[in-house]
Amino acid sequence: MERQKIVTKKRSGIFYGWVVLAVALVTLVLGYTIRNSFSVFYPAIVDTFGWGRGDTALMFSITILVYGLVAPVAGSLVDRFGPRLVLPVGACIVGGGIILCSLATTHWQFYLFYGVMAAMGLSLIGWTPLTAIISNWFVKKRGLVFGILGAGFGGSLVSASIVQFLISNFGWQTAYIIIGVLSIAVIVPLCSFLMRRSPQDKGLLPDGTPQKSSKSQDLDEPRIIASLEGKWSSINWTLSQALKTYQFWLLFLIAFFLLGFAEYIAIAHQVYFFRDVGYDPTLAAIIYSVFGIAFVLGTLCSFLSDRLGREKVFIPSCLLSVGALSLLFLMRDTSQPWMPFLFAVCFGLGLGTAAPVFFATVADLFEGRHFGSIQGTVVLGFSLGGAIAPWLAGFLHDKTDSYLVTFLIVLASLIASMVLMWLIAPRKIRPVLGYS
Repeated sequence: MERQKIVTKKRSGIFYGWVVLAVALVTLVLGYTIRNSFSVFYPAIVDTFGWGRGDTALMFSITILVYGLVAPVAGSLVDRFGPRLVLPVGACIVGGGIILCSLATTHWQFYLFYGVMAAMGLSLIGWTPLTAIISNWFVKKRGLVFGILGAGFGGSLVSASIVQFLISNFGWQTAYIIIGVLSIAVIVPLCSFLMRRSPQDKGLLPDGTPQKSSKSQDLDEPRIIASLEGKWSSINWTLSQALKTYQFWLLFLIAFFLLGFAEYIAIAHQVYFFRDVGYDPTLAAIIYSVFGIAFVLGTLCSFLSDRLGREKVFIPSCLLSVGALSLLFLMRDTSQPWMPFLFAVCFGLGLGTAAPVFFATVADLFEGRHFGSIQGTVVLGFSLGGAIAPWLAGFLHDKTDSYLVTFLIVLASLIASMVLMWLIAPRKIRPVLGYS
């Protein structure tokens, strides 16, 4: 009788996975605001010290590289020690690094505080550990929850107008202090008290399914309820096994091109480009915020990949970004003020949808208890591209006084990403639950 009682126990109240997702969302918004607000701080720092764009953008390139190098370690640390230790420590490191930036007066100080320290902390609270946690809680709605989580990244872009307000009214040094203190004050208590690594901590399986017996707690892999058949899904993936597949390396290249080059050139140089065209700093920051809002909306559209299949959503999203990018080739002045906003909306929607679909694909193919280290190594591909791209765009502008070559590089990166996703063909390996 007691056994039957346990078996038929029904879920009551809200599934705790949504609480974990909400905490992760807030953490991403605050954490990535520190990095993605660079586009607004960038002109202010250049104007203060009179440095070249390439040398100044190098601090952003360093932070992307260090972030990616630490990502596999961050994933492993969460797998081993749990989020309630790793995430608060990461918040203190990233917040402390950005506060110290307020005291920086030389290149090497920015490279150290922003490029290294803030990047290490951000990697500990960033996409790799958080997606590893969220993947434990959700399977059937993975495209949706990755999209919601991706909205946190987009929210950090929307904050550009707020950051510009702080810079205009208090100076960039004080703005750095405010952002750093806020991130520590919010992230540390939230993650310490509310974050949980696994639904088993709450007597559940992924998606809120009640555990049917005490034996369920000993399951080696709770994601078996995904009911995906075939040899691929039967593998308990480790990093060394994933490295032997061509699919992993194609995903690595997509991270390099799409997230490294296309996304981070747009993040690092977008405000500067619109200021070069003739828009004042406030309006340029507003356009950037519109890009962020559209990015958020795009991430919420990624749930469509749960029904249609990953590549059937990913590829059209990249095509939308290609169309938006073509508008930048036509901008010469401020005579067509609608054009920057159209670019921001379409480019944001395209990238916003493609990014979480990409990461959902990584989770589909390589989920398991070692997913954190696998995801972190894929993120390393993004960091290599992201480390080169901002510096390269600044260097090319210093040499040519134009972003033309840079835009061509972004265009090629988007096209390459579409081709690579089609070659991976996730629909043939592990079709999503709603795929028909």
